[in-house]
Amino acid sequence: MDASMERPTLDGVEQRVLGSLLEKERTVPASYPMTLNGLRTACNQSSGRDPILDLVEAEVQGALDALKARGLVRFVHAAQGARVVKHRQVLDERLELDGGERAVLTVLLLRGAQTPGELRSRSERLHAFRELTGVEQALASLAARSEPLVQELERRPGQKEARWIHLLGPVAVHDVGGAAPAPATAVGPDPAVTEAVLAAGPAARDAKVVAAYDEVAGSYADHLLDELDRKPFDRWLLERVADLAEGGPVADAGCGPGQVTFHLAAAGADVRGFDLSPGMVAEASRRFPELGFAVGDLTALPAPAGGAAGWAAVTAWYSLVHLAGSELPPAVALLTAALRPGGWLAFALHLGSEVRHFDDWWDHAVDVDFTLHAADQVLRAVATAGLVEVEWYRRSPIAGAEVETERLYVLARRPG
Repeated sequence: MDASMERPTLDGVEQRVLGSLLEKERTVPASYPMTLNGLRTACNQSSGRDPILDLVEAEVQGALDALKARGLVRFVHAAQGARVVKHRQVLDERLELDGGERAVLTVLLLRGAQTPGELRSRSERLHAFRELTGVEQALASLAARSEPLVQELERRPGQKEARWIHLLGPVAVHDVGGAAPAPATAVGPDPAVTEAVLAAGPAARDAKVVAAYDEVAGSYADHLLDELDRKPFDRWLLERVADLAEGGPVADAGCGPGQVTFHLAAAGADVRGFDLSPGMVAEASRRFPELGFAVGDLTALPAPAGGAAGWAAVTAWYSLVHLAGSELPPAVALLTAALRPGGWLAFALHLGSEVRHFDDWWDHAVDVDFTLHAADQVLRAVATAGLVEVEWYRRSPIAGAEVETERLYVLARRPG
């Protein structure tokens, strides 16, 4: 896949905007390209949408501006009335989608995780699938790309068919009606409580996370830059990752002020750090000027320099601690997709089933939530991503050295 066809990563509003444009281009061609007001109505309609949104005009316009800047949307001036601007999508051109692939991706963008049968019935106005096998072939084709566009989820107890999600950004995965609940574990009875962090939507959550880390970047580094000196297990696992990378490029996703990146480099890894917080990236660059750091989202890691097929290893040390449980499968799948075949993913997080809110962090005023995840939920996400040779470790907190939560570490390989 050449650079013009790289898989884009879209936030929730961008997904809804592109999904609506893709849908209306087929179902109401007389009204396409679409005005801003018409597109907002399409995004907020109550039928054929999950979740149902109530976007204001500024949110839709902001998404359109961002998509235009990335070459996924074009603005068109109406033939009559030069002030009337309309909008058309070019995602299908960028990704070279055929009719069946386009229909499947449209419905996945608009309605979240679905079975092949649901996709067939819901795409009738978009593409004529004569048989269910047509949908299955479209899904298989999208999944087989060098950068997969869809992912099959692990079948849950009580489900007759496996569901599929797109990989164009975070997707909230809800249990379907009639499905048996996931098995309970000793670490927490209800992983669904973490969904509270999405109450205002993923974009609002992400904005709070970035603001909090920008605010505390200096204090965070002062307190935690030497934390690995007191954590022998973490050092051992990170050194294993450096060895497994065998000199290939390593990405430290959610690098914070760079202490994990530095330890990987000291162990011999060719590593680059990425963080969503510009403040953290600036702090890491100041503390470790000999290393490379950049602003980046862990669900949209750039390709390594030099034309490599993917990262030899990706680490995400406590980088998933702000996600809802439903966001784990797509996040782990996107981290996996950033790996080259045979590459390794290693991550650490807190075990439990709760959301902890901080409004004060090292004497800084913040508004940020941290999530603790159930072990079985995390390991299902790993299995769903298709990772193999999975190792996982649990350890108790180190008294006086860290927050008193039980920890889960996962190391696994992308097949290939």
